Order: sequence, then C-alpha cells, then structure tokens
Amino acid sequence: MMLENKTGIIFGVANKRSIAWATARALHEAGARLAFAYQGERLKENVEKLTNDEMPGSPLLSCDVTKQEEVDETFRRVGEEFGRLDFLIHSIAFAPREALEGEYMKVDRDAFLSSLEVSAYSLTQLTRAAAPLMTDGGSIVTMTFHGAEKVYQGYNIMGVAKAALESSVRYLAVDLGSRNIRVNAISAGPIQTLAARGVSGLSSMLKHHAERAPLKRNVEPREVGNTVLFLCSSLSSGITGETIYVDCGYNVMGI
Repeated sequence: MMLENKTGIIFGVANKRSIAWATARALHEAGARLAFAYQGERLKENVEKLTNDEMPGSPLLSCDVTKQEEVDETFRRVGEEFGRLDFLIHSIAFAPREALEGEYMKVDRDAFLSSLEVSAYSLTQLTRAAAPLMTDGGSIVTMTFHGAEKVYQGYNIMGVAKAALESSVRYLAVDLGSRNIRVNAISAGPIQTLAARGVSGLSSMLKHHAERAPLKRNVEPREVGNTVLFLCSSLSSGITGETIYVDCGYNVMGI
C-alpha cells in the first residue's frame, strides 16, 4: 500500500485499454484514492463503467482543457472532495487526423495550434491549477513518446507537441522544486490504444519495435502504470525533470 492515504487526479482515461486506465489500476491497488477527469459526454460512459466496476465512489469530472473555466471548476471540486492533492497524471493528447498524414511541412496553423494546446500546454495549465492543492508536496507525471526526439513517419505534429511537452517538464520541475513538487515524463513504447490508432503505420511500428528492442517485445500498458506508481511514491523522491523510457529498451538501439 505504497500510496495509502494519498489522493490524485487522472486525466485521459478513454477505455480499458488506455495507458491512463492501466495507471489508475496500479495506483488504486497501491491504496490511492482517485478522481478522474474526462472530456465530454462521449467518454463519460466509458469512464463511469470502468470506475463503477472497480473503483466505486471515485469522483468523475468533465473537463475540456481548452476551456479554462472547466479546468478551474475541476480543481475547485477536487479541493472540496479531497482537501489536497498528492499527484496528477496527465495522459491527454490531440491532433487532427490530417495532421498525422503526409508531410509534416503541410500542417496548417489551426492544426498546429490545437495540437500544441491540448498535447503540451495543457500540462502547464493543469500543473498551475493543481500546485496550490499539493500542500505537502506532490508528483506530476505526463506521457510522451520517442517521436519527440526522433522522426517517426506519420507522427508529424504530435512529435513536435511531445518535444514541447518534454521541455515543459523540465521547466516546471525547476519552478516547483522548492515546493517539493516533482514533475516527470514517461516515454512509453508504442501501445495499441485508441489514441495510437490515429497514427498511420502503427502496426508496422509495433512490429519493428518488438523486433529491435532488447527485450524483443512491445511494452504492456500495466508496465507503464507501474512506473507511474513508482514516480508517485516516495521511492522516487529524488527524481524530477526527467523523461523515463518504458519501451523495452528500444531507445538505446542504433543501427
């Protein structure tokens, strides 16, 4: 029960296959009490069914990160429900489908701005809202991908957004270090999730990773969730501003 008496909020649960849900299960099993933020009615039913089955009583909050008033209301309600926060999990990203196809240089202004707003700026936005509730320190964890550093065909604007996200992690870690709030990213290998299916060539990417990674397989969502658990626990008390790879070792490979 590494997180007994700890409270946190998770952004990004879409369905039972999502990294955010695997993370929620790991945190819940470690004793944490969780709140869940979802975007709109389309996802509410999925989140409600999952939590009712396994984590009844968890607060469910509608939050569109492009609307500041919804972010403010979400954390006001979390404050009322929990009194404080110990961790925040940021597992949200968005890019229009057309911005994940063809040549990167053809991405238009609106697609660029919306992708960066939801996928990168939202971490800063949510951190700013959560920090006042982390009165005893805390941990903030976000999800990134190797495409922030290397070119993946079809990842396009999302690679640029993830690069901004990883840089934000480092700057936020410095801003919040004196308050004992740690900020880290997990760079997971490709996983067959609802969001990942929007990336063209995902099947080929999964096959290539499994062949090339030192462990000769793809990473499982629960392995990412277990790493989040580590980063939210006191076992990682000296780690902040880092991007930790959970990709079966793929990132270390050259030719």
